[in-house]
Amino acid sequence: MPVSRLSAFVAAAFLSTVATPVLAQQAEENHSTLTIGGGAAMIPSYEGSDDYIVTPVVQVVGKVHDFAFWSRATTLYVDAIPNTDPNGLDFELGPVVNFNRNRVSRIKDDQVRALGKLDTAIELGGFVGIAKTGIITSDYDSLTFNVAYMTDVNKAHGSYVITPRLEYFTPLSVKSFVGLSASADYVGKGYGRYYYDVTPTGSIASGLPAYAGASDDSGFKSATFNLTGGYSLSGDLRRGWAIFALGAYSKLLGDYKRSPIVAVAGSSNQWTAAIGIGYTF
Repeated sequence: MPVSRLSAFVAAAFLSTVATPVLAQQAEENHSTLTIGGGAAMIPSYEGSDDYIVTPVVQVVGKVHDFAFWSRATTLYVDAIPNTDPNGLDFELGPVVNFNRNRVSRIKDDQVRALGKLDTAIELGGFVGIAKTGIITSDYDSLTFNVAYMTDVNKAHGSYVITPRLEYFTPLSVKSFVGLSASADYVGKGYGRYYYDVTPTGSIASGLPAYAGASDDSGFKSATFNLTGGYSLSGDLRRGWAIFALGAYSKLLGDYKRSPIVAVAGSSNQWTAAIGIGYTF
């Protein structure tokens, strides 16, 4: 999908969030489940843009013999530790891969488009975390903390991304749920250089000021907060059709928000809205 890693995450989170409340309720019944869904999202046209595009979203969430997996747009997670604890404690550890298509296509701003299209970064790594079901409101609410580390193996930005994430979800009934999450991206020098610096040659081509501040050091690039919700059309979130919605806000930080790609041509404030439908088997 022609969206950035950050935008892709927030655009697709509306479906991946169903994993926790739905799979928690299914844990005592099924050891293998699958939710497939799709929808549409309004997202920034690149990471830091103030122009918006509408893009399709397709997601999968499930588990096979208690081994969970889920996707967030162009990112796939596989938990190599089965979810079998009867007390609702889940340790997460496994591989993660992302196809980062920031500024690969559909760039609406003329100046940023003049800088040229970038290559897709294939980010490969792993994640570790812990989740607990049955926290506050019921036996099925869930609190999760995990950290993912990925490095670009395709030599596009040639750097790394570290993403800590905290999520809380609670069913309101067997028909509906809501969720909150917060995450941040910590990136290496190469990431800032590739996506946020403007070379003298690029400055001449685009009219944007030359800029090298994003590659001075590694640092926190962005913070993201989102609110999600879901409602079953079949009367039970554990099976059948359901609709999902998301609203998200992301803030670019530090030297990254000071880049002319953001400060001149775009905005450090990033908004996303998404709606979709999914089916749980």
